[in-house]
Amino acid sequence: MASSHTVLMRLVASAYSIAQKAGTIVRCVIAEGDLGIVQKTSATDLQTKADRLVQMSICSSLARKFPKLTIIGEEDLPPGEVDQELIEDGQWEEILKQPCPSQYSAIKEEDLVVWVDPLDGTKEYTEGLLDNVTVLIGIAYEGKAIAGIINQPYYNYQNNEKEKLREHGNEAQAGPDAALGRTIWGVLGLGAFGFQLKEAPAGKHIITTTRSHSNQLVTDCISAMNPDTVLRVGGAGNKIIQLIEGKASAYVFASPGCKKWDTCAPEVILHAVGGKLTDIHGNALQYNKEVKHMNSAGVLAALRNYEYYASHVPESVKNALIP
Repeated sequence: MASSHTVLMRLVASAYSIAQKAGTIVRCVIAEGDLGIVQKTSATDLQTKADRLVQMSICSSLARKFPKLTIIGEEDLPPGEVDQELIEDGQWEEILKQPCPSQYSAIKEEDLVVWVDPLDGTKEYTEGLLDNVTVLIGIAYEGKAIAGIINQPYYNYQNNEKEKLREHGNEAQAGPDAALGRTIWGVLGLGAFGFQLKEAPAGKHIITTTRSHSNQLVTDCISAMNPDTVLRVGGAGNKIIQLIEGKASAYVFASPGCKKWDTCAPEVILHAVGGKLTDIHGNALQYNKEVKHMNSAGVLAALRNYEYYASHVPESVKNALIP
């Protein structure tokens, strides 16, 4: 019976199923061919039909099951009726078999804040760089990110889909029935699941950073770290996945622009496997409901050797980024 489980684990189990539905919606929008793109603040700050539908799906599904939650989503959408087809009321039973870490067992629904990025990597989504895209649901308690769910709608896209797309044309194979996608989840004190943890090559400084929001501060900060390789990709969720799968050794974004909904879920996954994510000054990010949404002092993250990267952030960069 659900009532025998803690609020946190029921929420994570529900969010897992909701994130999987979100991944299906993301693929359906592409398959239908009309992305419904609108510009928000600039040519690099976009919103698509998938952003809108996924946010409605996640927020409405969570609010129905957990009415006392605080839910903060990226998109500013008008209130209104949500199509029943967007509602997911299932939960992933495998998560309910896991023990809730004792420090979180007495948490009440009203104590939790959920940060939702319905489509992380929207610009890349519009450009067909589908493996950059993630759906992020982060759960915070007392200002700290404690549980997170990341859905990759197009995981395996590069490996499996190119041949199929060539054979069958884009539409059918990019649809909801394609054998694509995965969901990663984690809870602090329990662990992170749904992927194979791998470390980047020892002694190499492989830095992953922004693809479309770079500036002089970002460039100066990365240069000071003596990188062997710099990877420019979309999506905060995607960059953290690069860290936990050994493709990069640090994630550096020395600029405002990244928001709480970009970092909440990925931070949990990284912290659950022993990594570290902070702002450029080394401060922990705060996720209480009153906090400003912008990570104004940037992001610095690593699975291992965090101190090396933190010690190489130039003072000029720190002085330019006010927490």
